[in-house]
Amino acid sequence: MQLSISDECKVSRLHYGDENLPMLVFDNFIAQAPAMIEDAASCHFEANSPFYPGIRAKAPMQFAQLLLQQVSQHQDHFWGEQQLKLGLSVCHYSLVTTPPNQLKLLQRIPHFDAVEPQTLAAVFYLFHDNQGGTAFYRHRKTGYEFIDESRRIEYFQSLESENGTDNIPKASDGYINGDTALFEQIHHQPGLFNRMIVYRRNCLHSGVIPAHSNFSADPRNGRLSISSFIDPHQ
Repeated sequence: MQLSISDECKVSRLHYGDENLPMLVFDNFIAQAPAMIEDAASCHFEANSPFYPGIRAKAPMQFAQLLLQQVSQHQDHFWGEQQLKLGLSVCHYSLVTTPPNQLKLLQRIPHFDAVEPQTLAAVFYLFHDNQGGTAFYRHRKTGYEFIDESRRIEYFQSLESENGTDNIPKASDGYINGDTALFEQIHHQPGLFNRMIVYRRNCLHSGVIPAHSNFSADPRNGRLSISSFIDPHQ
């Protein structure tokens, strides 16, 4: 499968939240996006993380190369004029398959993927139906919208202090989708077919998974995306 950037690709540079966090949005990203669904359908998916609520399979190397090429061209949006050599530590097809009532506690609240400020995440949406997007949050008690090393201990201590209170989401609450007693939603990026978003890995975020999602393990029908972690290389 040959992949290329679509001639209709449009890049938007956004900031969100009180802490002015940067984000890139690529619309109409890949010219062959429909073929990628068929490619995913030929892959072997399996659970590979205790935190991700679904199954994954390795994404095409050519997609990873195109992603790095495009993000490298716009990396100044995240850290100014400094130019870093970027690589990928994760790049795989992802399908959300866990029903809301089967989530663990940590899957019912926003999370961050790293504390380092120069690490990025990308989500490429490959579903057509209204199956949500990605939302970003502020922790109410601390006011934090991202967690770096200087905030990490305080943040976890604050969460621990609320454990056992009515503020902690119940199993029946399912996926977070909006404001809660613990978190305020500060930005929602809809998941449109052939859209890719790129954001800092240390921001508090969560997938938006509507209650009507089918949680199918079939890439042709399920909530298919490609999740990637982008890291600076020396």
